[in-house]
Amino acid sequence: MIEKDFVTEGLKRTKIDEFLETELERAGYGGMDVQVTPLGTMIVVYAERPGMVIGRGGKTVRAITQTLKNNFDLDNPQVEVKEVDVPELNPKIMASKISNMLQRGMHFRRVAYSTIRRIMGAGAQGVEITISGKIRGSRSAVSKFVEGYIKKCGEPSDRFVKEGFASATLKPGVLGIFVRIMPPEAVLPDKVEIIAPQIQEEIIEEEVVEKVEEVEETEAPEESENIEELEELEEIVMEDEAEETNSSEESKEDE
Repeated sequence: MIEKDFVTEGLKRTKIDEFLETELERAGYGGMDVQVTPLGTMIVVYAERPGMVIGRGGKTVRAITQTLKNNFDLDNPQVEVKEVDVPELNPKIMASKISNMLQRGMHFRRVAYSTIRRIMGAGAQGVEITISGKIRGSRSAVSKFVEGYIKKCGEPSDRFVKEGFASATLKPGVLGIFVRIMPPEAVLPDKVEIIAPQIQEEIIEEEVVEKVEEVEETEAPEESENIEELEELEEIVMEDEAEETNSSEESKEDE
């Protein structure tokens, strides 16, 4: 059945993820992605220190590839290693860092708040850290630390929120660390952008244009009137000059 195939495929991916997490713990394992191609199975491994994943001369990568081929029944597996750009925004890496700090004896509250400051400083929209186990005494308890905005349910929670889990083995017992991060590039469907109104500026511009047109209209007739007055003065001056020339000619004829 198709459902059975989906379950077996998911179980295989989970086992591969657990194997890589235990093998590459020191390299800052940040997750993996399986891509089935016609040439074989491509496994992309994200790590904080890719040099430790590759090993000297590619020894570690070859050993991991051989183990994946023999133990997990993968067809021609090929391992590709990629470096995590911002480790603070990878929940698996941050969960393992919290686990290491707790195993060194640091107080869980101090560890949680310092990790939250690092994650929010990297630009995350929200973060949630849950530490459960014997953290305060002989009885099990759960402490949750939240900052920023993070989706809890629905389709945006599955699409945008990244999750990571790690465990810390202490003397009282085992602690579970669960980290959820909302990345800075996540755009939620309910986000609303309020645009500043442009009505007042448009009205002011229209009023300015109307005033300029009125001024031009009022100046235009004044200029035409001035031109007409100048033309009349020129005609009068021409007539006066003509009369003077005529009178001078008549006086000469009389002499």
